[in-house]
Amino acid sequence: MLRLVETSELSSMDSSLVEDSTTLSVLNNVMEGLYRQGKDSQPVPGIAKSYTVSKDRKTYLFKLRDAKWSNGDPVTAHDFEYAWKRTLDPTTASEYAYIMYDVKNAKKINEKQLPVDQLGIKAIDDHTLEVQLDNPVPYFLSLTTLAPFMPINEKVVKEQGKKYGLEANTVVYDGPFKMSEWKHEQSFKLEKNTEYWDKKKVKLDEIKFNIAKDNSTAINLYDTGAIDRVSLTAEYVDKYKDDKEFKTAQEGRLIYLKLNNQNPILKNVNARKAIDMGYDKKGITDVLLNNGSTPAYYFVARHLAYGPDGKDFNDTTGDFNKTNIAMAKEYWEKAKQELGKQSVALEFLIAEDDNNKKISQYMKYELEKNLPGLTVNIKMQPAQTKFAMEDKLQYDISLAGWGPDYPDPMTFLDKWVTNNNIAYSNPKYDELITKAKTTLLQDPKERWKALADAEEQLLGKDAAISPMYQNGVAYLEKSYVKNVYNHPYGVKNSYKWAYIKK
Repeated sequence: MLRLVETSELSSMDSSLVEDSTTLSVLNNVMEGLYRQGKDSQPVPGIAKSYTVSKDRKTYLFKLRDAKWSNGDPVTAHDFEYAWKRTLDPTTASEYAYIMYDVKNAKKINEKQLPVDQLGIKAIDDHTLEVQLDNPVPYFLSLTTLAPFMPINEKVVKEQGKKYGLEANTVVYDGPFKMSEWKHEQSFKLEKNTEYWDKKKVKLDEIKFNIAKDNSTAINLYDTGAIDRVSLTAEYVDKYKDDKEFKTAQEGRLIYLKLNNQNPILKNVNARKAIDMGYDKKGITDVLLNNGSTPAYYFVARHLAYGPDGKDFNDTTGDFNKTNIAMAKEYWEKAKQELGKQSVALEFLIAEDDNNKKISQYMKYELEKNLPGLTVNIKMQPAQTKFAMEDKLQYDISLAGWGPDYPDPMTFLDKWVTNNNIAYSNPKYDELITKAKTTLLQDPKERWKALADAEEQLLGKDAAISPMYQNGVAYLEKSYVKNVYNHPYGVKNSYKWAYIKK
């Protein structure tokens, strides 16, 4: 048995509705799409055993293997057709539906311009799935590893109704593991799925997760031998960095501030620039975190996407709005003058978590010190409440994170086209992203330039958000734990190939 810890409660096992990284990572290990992420994070065959693609690269034909759900039902092409249509149906209200917009007519369906039966997916028979795209997508196989592209058993959804996904036994699973127990806010268990098509490769019989929102609690569990792996917050790095079980990993995840662009203060671009330049990001990474995280003056993660010239995307774009307190003060004074205010109060929304508490207190100190007249009020909420508040734009500033789904700048940048949860809307930005997704797909060099221009618009000109740092992870892992794969994009970890060797 592998024993692990998570910092927050799971949201739902409904693959149409999940968007938080903790639940997505768990879902990846109990469900399986056409493809899944392998050891090197590249897509490897999942329920699909092979595929062919048309000359224009817009039509895929997937051949499915004989696979079963955990209740013994066959996994068929119809399960994929049902799931994709369900996710894109606007009545489902999936926050992650936009990741599927490359599928033919998906965006129009999700925006209520076309009926769902016009989606470019068709079960030819139980073992053959046809997928049509609006445009060729170079990273499409990587997309099929993600939660919204996973199959769903329609019979079970109808049987469970509103309970679907909310308890361990209201879902059926087609992945390496199945959830056998879920004690909300306390713990959950995964056990080997004996119906899984590749079960011979799965060596773990059980994975148990405790939920510990406090890092000191989690480390105590590790030190007493109750868990096998734990992340370290800054104050523990120095203590354990010489330990033989100490490890670090670079993530593609970006931590940033969501700035509500419809807030009366934050709709002012000078106010946003003042905030973005008005705090020391290096202080967060080097003092508060001390775990290998690096300051981010960009939103597309480093070491993720490489252009036609072979260079990292960040080498093309450079940095935006580097910390400059003097300039931040100038922007802030302009903003106050334009707004006709000398004192401003903004609420800072965070999820319950040790790191979040420290970062928010640091941010309050920095911004109040550097931007005269600003008061920052910290509001801490359970993670799911926070997500709901963001979606309803019930916040001023929110501490957020975004992990890349696939190795292309688009995984970061299409998040901010019009209709998003920061109320940002810029027709020029939308146009650049649309072109990079459509007409420029046949011209990689021009596409790369459009994506670079989009990031410059988002950050350099509009300061619509404030990137803080690219996440690094310091953790302890028992020496007997083998082959837990860390992924820089997609999901955090895969356990399919993991095992214990004592």
